[in-house]
Amino acid sequence: MDALLVPLELLCCISRTEFSDKKAYIRWQKRQLNMLEEGLLNFPAVGFGESGRKASEFRILLAKIEESEFLPPSTGELQRTECLRSLREVATPLAERPARGDLTGEVCHWADGYHLNVRLYEKLLLSVFDMLDEGKLTEEVEEILELVKSTWRVLGITETMHYTCYAWVLFRQHVITSEQGVLKHAIEQLKKIPLKEQRGPQERLHLKSLHCRVEGDQGHQDLSFLQSFLLPIQKWADKQLGDYHLHFSEVPVMMENVVAVAMIAQRLLLEETEAAMMQYTSNTDRDQIESYISSSIKNAFTRILQSVEKSDSKHEHPLALLAEETKKLLKKDTTMFMPILSRGIHKQLLSQPHSFIGFMATIVFQGGNGELNANVLFQKPFLGVAEHLTEDVISVFPAADNLEQYIMELITSNSGEETADIYCRKLAPYQIGSISGTLVMRWVNSQLGRVLGWVERAVQQERWDPISPQQRHGSSIVEVFRIVEETVDQFFDLKVPMRPTELSGLFRGVDNAFQVFANHVIDKLATKEDLIPPVPILTRYKKEVGIKAFVKKELFDPRLPDERRSTEISVRTTPTLCVQLNTLYYAISQLNKLEDSMWERWTRKKPSQNFTKKSIDEKSKSFTQKDTFDGSRKDINAAIDQICEFTGTKIIFWDLREPFINNLYKPSVSLSRFEAVYEPLDTELSQLCAIIVEPLRDRIVTSLLQATLDGLLRVVLDGGPSRIFSLGDAKLLEEDLEVLKEFFISGGDGLPRGVVENQVARVRDVIKLHSYETRELIEDLKSSSGLNVQGGRSKLGADSKTLLRILCHRADSEASLFLKKQYKIPKSTA
Repeated sequence: MDALLVPLELLCCISRTEFSDKKAYIRWQKRQLNMLEEGLLNFPAVGFGESGRKASEFRILLAKIEESEFLPPSTGELQRTECLRSLREVATPLAERPARGDLTGEVCHWADGYHLNVRLYEKLLLSVFDMLDEGKLTEEVEEILELVKSTWRVLGITETMHYTCYAWVLFRQHVITSEQGVLKHAIEQLKKIPLKEQRGPQERLHLKSLHCRVEGDQGHQDLSFLQSFLLPIQKWADKQLGDYHLHFSEVPVMMENVVAVAMIAQRLLLEETEAAMMQYTSNTDRDQIESYISSSIKNAFTRILQSVEKSDSKHEHPLALLAEETKKLLKKDTTMFMPILSRGIHKQLLSQPHSFIGFMATIVFQGGNGELNANVLFQKPFLGVAEHLTEDVISVFPAADNLEQYIMELITSNSGEETADIYCRKLAPYQIGSISGTLVMRWVNSQLGRVLGWVERAVQQERWDPISPQQRHGSSIVEVFRIVEETVDQFFDLKVPMRPTELSGLFRGVDNAFQVFANHVIDKLATKEDLIPPVPILTRYKKEVGIKAFVKKELFDPRLPDERRSTEISVRTTPTLCVQLNTLYYAISQLNKLEDSMWERWTRKKPSQNFTKKSIDEKSKSFTQKDTFDGSRKDINAAIDQICEFTGTKIIFWDLREPFINNLYKPSVSLSRFEAVYEPLDTELSQLCAIIVEPLRDRIVTSLLQATLDGLLRVVLDGGPSRIFSLGDAKLLEEDLEVLKEFFISGGDGLPRGVVENQVARVRDVIKLHSYETRELIEDLKSSSGLNVQGGRSKLGADSKTLLRILCHRADSEASLFLKKQYKIPKSTA
């Protein structure tokens, strides 16, 4: 306890001769005086009271001793000696002040103001470092610490003070040397510092009494023992972590130790309840970590902006570059920094592990308090004013959307559902899907207008000649597909974000283009009514005229009246019609490939659906692959059916009108059998099959079969006054029908037998009526038309209209008389 008297005795007893030179002596002397000044004047534990006058004398003597260094040697030495003699007289009473108030007989030779004690203790602790490598601890560190601990009673050091001082010494040495091993040792000492409830009553009182006054940014502050050591540590850690992107990008491992220092220091400082402390500490570990994230991201984002502004990239828009760099920043945070920061949370302070990724993402995207952030940069100057798909838009939109989607992914994948909802509500999304979708639809509509122009031009220039023997379709459809596929390629090459709505618009436009094409193909196609001559008026059999007609060739023009206007009708040739059919078939077959290709490319291109609003998802449900080109398929198939039907009708009622419609079974069945039209019909069929593509062959041949049967019914039922049939003609007609049937079956190379049988059945029923007696036909007609008194149904299965026509063409006087009486039908004048 007499330690502070030692400097006094040394100053008085040791002379100049004990030192090798004067400078060494003066330095030693100054150290002893400094010890006295610190212990007795600056930081004493006991107040001065009545000793105040002696304290002032003490300060005057110290000033004179310091002044003597600058006097001439003889004068200075004399002044120093006299002052030292007087110093002993003044210092001894100061050192012997009562330690505890007015208790007598108890003196405090050692003034235990903690500043001096702790500074001395720090000097002792510095001996743990290797003299040859200041970043390493000496091998004898444990022995040295044991020796240092022996001074605790003398210096008034407690366990809490020891760990605090030792942590400070280690921490300061790390700042000087950047050695991570020393910092880890400092963390170990920080962890050993007892919390308030772990300290004894005497230690708590002792620490409470230790204060110092320091000057800082906020002026002079009174700090406790722990505050004076831990605040500088925390401030240093806060500065490092407040821009962790700058300080730890290259060595993220170091960051974990600094986070540990910051969190431990904060927890210890939170126990100090003085108001001055509240400005330096956050309420929780979570708040502190979030403050680091916010500060560091702001600093990093500012550097990114400066880098983008200085960039001289000519191939990329600055905002696109900014989005890419911001995404890199997020990725680095997510993979490198966030795990480290999350581990800094004290598990006992949270009910569940906390993820800072959602907070980090919202800070980058939204910022806060009017700060500059990614959303403000993209939304106001660019996204809000874009009107067309310019090169800048095509460059910036994908980058901005990619950034937004990535941010949403981070939030939803790293936070719970409720937490993710909270973060998402804080965001103001770019709405790039909507903005970009509007621009894309403008582009799509413009392109589709161009496509329609090409479609109409291609059809107008079409001559309907096959491209080659292998490609039997017209060149117009190839041109249409070329322009459509070019538009589709351009659509999918657009890198801007798209919604299903834009794809739907493209599908509808392409669908409409092929509908327009199909309608143009059949636009000027003549109708069946233009080809089929009008039905002759009904007349009944006249025997004399009939005999004369059989014997003598008619001298009048047999042509039907409608043939006079045949020159006014523009009827396409059979090869032209076949090429049109092939062209339409090519369109519908290639349309399937185009559709599959578009859906496949959309699948690769379409945005992630995880973050799309439910309303958009619901709208897209009705837009599926099954119905995209239904309109054009329906119109093309309808056009094919119309041309097939027209082609069959044209061949029978126009091309073969003379041998078939005009002359078959004329003047009688026996003299003009079906063989007369067999050869020209075969020629027409061969021409069809030579040009038509294989998949359409049965369709066109079936139409020809139907037209042939229609022509046969026309001859049999509405053949005009020049045709009459007798009971015996029924067998010949059945034979001709069989020949017709086999002609289209063609030994298995033609239409399926079942198809032909079904088509022929309706004609077979009519021909069978010719085999019935006239009286049976009359009775059946009376029954079906209600002429019979009893009434009833037709026994022969025919309608009254068919029965009436059979009777009109029956070469029989009984039939003629019946028709005259019941229907007033005139006799034939042929």
